[in-house]
Parts: sequence; C-alpha cells; structure tokens
Amino acid sequence: MMKKIIFTGGGSAGHVTVNIALIPRFLQDGWSVEYMGSESGIEKQLVSSIPGVRYHGVATGKLRRYFDWQNIKDPFKIVKGILQAYRLIKQQKPNVLFSKGGFVSVPVVIGAWLNKVPVILHESDVTPGLANRLCIPFAAAVCTTFPDTEKFLPKEKSHYVGPIVRQDLKRGSAERGRQYCQFTDKKPILLIMGGSLGSRKINETIRAGLNQLIQRFQVVHLCGKEQIDSTIQCPEYKQYEYLNEELADVMAMTDIVISRAGANSIFEFLILHKPMLLIPLTKEQSRGDQILNAASFKKSGFSEVLYEEHLTVETMISDIIRVYDHREVYKQNMEKFIQNDALSFVFDLIKQTAK
Repeated sequence: MMKKIIFTGGGSAGHVTVNIALIPRFLQDGWSVEYMGSESGIEKQLVSSIPGVRYHGVATGKLRRYFDWQNIKDPFKIVKGILQAYRLIKQQKPNVLFSKGGFVSVPVVIGAWLNKVPVILHESDVTPGLANRLCIPFAAAVCTTFPDTEKFLPKEKSHYVGPIVRQDLKRGSAERGRQYCQFTDKKPILLIMGGSLGSRKINETIRAGLNQLIQRFQVVHLCGKEQIDSTIQCPEYKQYEYLNEELADVMAMTDIVISRAGANSIFEFLILHKPMLLIPLTKEQSRGDQILNAASFKKSGFSEVLYEEHLTVETMISDIIRVYDHREVYKQNMEKFIQNDALSFVFDLIKQTAK
C-alpha cells in the first residue's frame, strides 16, 4: 500500500524551502505527497508548481507579538483551521506529517495530533520560533539546523541534522544567470535578498546608493512582493519581486550577497561559498532569531554583519566593498564547513517515524 506524507509550513519562503527540498525524495520513493498551507500565502504559490503534489488551504491566524485588532479575530481563525485540518487529515489518512513551521503550521500539527498521526518538526534558527514552540508538545521529533538549538528542546525529541539545502541550487549556471539578467562577465555581481516579503529599509538604501554601487558592481535586487520601483531604468540593475526557477542560475553568477539572516537562505549561501553581508531583522521587527543567526555566521568567519540601526548608504557601501575585497578569506572559511547529509538523515527519520 502506498504511504502518504503531508507537509506543512508557510508565511514566508523560508518556511517552505526545506519542504521543497524533501518533497522530490518522497515522490521518487513512491509516496503520495500532500501539502497543507494557508489559503493564499506564498507557500501556495511555491508548492502549486510542483507536479504530483496536491495543495490544501486551511484558515490560519497570525501569531503576532504586538497589538493589532486582528489579534481578536485570529484565535477564531486558528480554531477554524484546526477543525479543517482535522477533517482533511482524517480523510487523507497520512502516515506522517512534516512541519517546517510558520504560523500556518499550528492548526495543521494539532489536527494531525488529534488524528494520532506522528509529527516531525524542523527548526532552522538558533532558537525555536513561536509556532514551533507551540507545536513541540505534539511532535515526536524536532530536527535542528544549529547544534546550539538542542538546549532549547526536550532531549529525547531533539535531532541535530545541519542545513537542508535544495539540490537544484547546486546545479545553477553562471552563464545562464548572466543571460537571464543581460549582464556581462566584465564586472562583479552583487545580489540583494531581503527575504520573500522584502525589506523596505534595505530596498530604499540600495536605491539611494545605486549610482555608487554600479560603478563597481552589476546589481540583482530581489526586493519582495509589490516593491519593484519601475522608475529606475538601468542596464546594470535588475530587480525582481522573487525568483524561483531562475534563482539557481542567478546565485551561481553572484560574487557577493547582501541578505537578511534567515537561516535557510544564509546556509544556502554558505554551501555555495558566497561571501555575505548580513542585515538581520531588528528585535523590534522579530524575536531576535536573525541577530543570533548572523552573530553565529560572523563568528565562524562566513560573513560580516551590518545592524539595521546602523544602516546608511555610507555604511552599506563601505561594508560591501570590505566583504568583496576579502572575499577569498570568507570562501576559505566556508570550505572548512563540514556539511552533513541532512536531507538523507531527515528523509530516513521521517520514514522510521511514519506509522
């Protein structure tokens, strides 16, 4: 009888990429694969394009750390999502649920637990996010990217696996990337990634310093949903909301990266040996996880860190040039990083846990 797995996770691309890396393994192994996410989140956009995977949308509320009138309505949405997930999972009868986190995962994990379906969580950051903290009591196992995360988890559930990187990113072509962006090989390429939802402050600073940047670099700017500035017309500056199929080629041609410090992205840059300038989300914008991620990478010699409170055109350009001028040092440090076969470990753990 064909085994079935349901994946969940969403709200941002970082809560989907590990699932996207795992899904082909299960399809190749003959499993039936379903995905449960929000009714209109980025996870639906990313997963719907994968052949052989059926997507199910459920209601979800956002777990905010600040006052918002939506906080009054959202508990009812979460309850509705739990009921929807419970019914769907009872109907689908999966052998196991794998959750990457994000607020959408909470009702799905609870729905699986109510159906006595074993749950495995994945935590990318140094400290567990709020959604995963809520889900840990319902999980059989928690896989971690950073070894330090284990001290925040029940010992019997914790499994340090290391970074899970999408295999297709390793197959990018720098030549195809330059053709896609209409760039040459005469000038180095700077890639800016503010996360799938973008970063207004980073976007504004990049554009304010663009005339100085293009004197030394060709610039690819992944600026986030609805944040393209159509008034800028420059052959050495290409902006996109988000890249999917073309991302591997664009990353292959990239010389250095400016990025937020979401764990999935920065580990992908690490595996691809891309020197980084990290601009983590502030504590006012987040729970501080990106600050810890960035500090860990700087300590290991993989990146420099520019805190958003200090972000100006001058500090940004100065730090970009410093990272580029010392790029070989960062690459040498990255080459010393020992990568576990995390993908195979998690794949095997899921198969062993499946009922």
